[in-house]
Amino acid sequence: MNRLTTSKGGFDLARFPEHPRDPFRAWDAADEYLLRQLEGIDGAEPVDLSGAVVVVGDRWGALTTVLAGHRPVQITDSYLAQRATLANLARNGDDPDTVRLLSARDTPPERTDVLLVRVPKSLALLEDQLHRLAPAVHAGTVVIGTGMVKEIHTSTLKLFERIIGPTRTSLAVKKARLIFCPPDPALARTPSPWPHRYDLPEGIGAVSGRTVVNHAGIFCAERLDIGTRFFLNHLPERSGRDRIVDLGCGNGVVGTSAALANPEATVTFIDESYLAVASAEATFRANLGTDAVADFLVGDGMAGVPPGSVDLVLNNPPFHSHQATTDATARTMFHGARTALRQGGELWVVGNRHLGYHTQLRRTFGNCTTVAGDPKFVVLRAVKR
Repeated sequence: MNRLTTSKGGFDLARFPEHPRDPFRAWDAADEYLLRQLEGIDGAEPVDLSGAVVVVGDRWGALTTVLAGHRPVQITDSYLAQRATLANLARNGDDPDTVRLLSARDTPPERTDVLLVRVPKSLALLEDQLHRLAPAVHAGTVVIGTGMVKEIHTSTLKLFERIIGPTRTSLAVKKARLIFCPPDPALARTPSPWPHRYDLPEGIGAVSGRTVVNHAGIFCAERLDIGTRFFLNHLPERSGRDRIVDLGCGNGVVGTSAALANPEATVTFIDESYLAVASAEATFRANLGTDAVADFLVGDGMAGVPPGSVDLVLNNPPFHSHQATTDATARTMFHGARTALRQGGELWVVGNRHLGYHTQLRRTFGNCTTVAGDPKFVVLRAVKR
């Protein structure tokens, strides 16, 4: 936990789930820069926050917590960001009911007077967010984006300009920058191009030639990534009434492949991204029909799965948290999988060879075997004894 000091006072903030040895803070210089801008520090005019305030993409709830007194609406695609926000509000003595938490799938507010956008890593997610929010802004809406310099590109600014209005940026401070974008009510906007659909290539097992649906912000939305392709070619061949989990499901192509290969199995798709789970459900339904049985869960890894209830977990763990490289998510997934698996149940993992997941799997399960490998990727198998 760390303390963010602002003109409104100090705020104790942490990421979620909170780890005592987590080296990363729940905010960065971009959040600080935006808060100073709102408060009128550094020569800026204070922003009137008495109207409807919407905070988009607040990564760990720092902005929402500091602005809680203005009863903001927070919009995020991250379940973990929502949990972090609730925990940080409670940590600082704020009533969670003062903040309205919406997912990226929920209908945005009808009117927005102040729109604060934390620029996401995904340009596609930003595009979809701006399209969804544009009808709620008006000529008097204050629109400010924020991000680190390495996160804001010419393409970022062009999106704001094309969807909201004329755009300019601030000077960089501590490697952070602000985006100012007064709305143009007369701007002609095209509909959001998301979600995307594409057909998979041949030669990748049960999902060869099948359709994939990707909502905005999902990894490799335009094509099948090479790591998943490698995994699909080496999935376990099983039959019977298995309970299978596609953990960190993304667009659901791995779990859909398992369901197609074993029609008796029941697959649960889990991700902390609301748009990922929506993509997984759309992909599954497109290939197995509306009556096929599956579960779709937005949550913190395997936390919502009963212990000892799963036969097989399929996992392609992320190794980035926003701009930071970390194996914390993978470790959490491996431990959660072990708890959820029955005796004899298996966890199959694909990852970049250099990440060394075999070491963590041996610590967690007491065993790990290599199923397949090439110069870049490796598929690993661990069994709950």
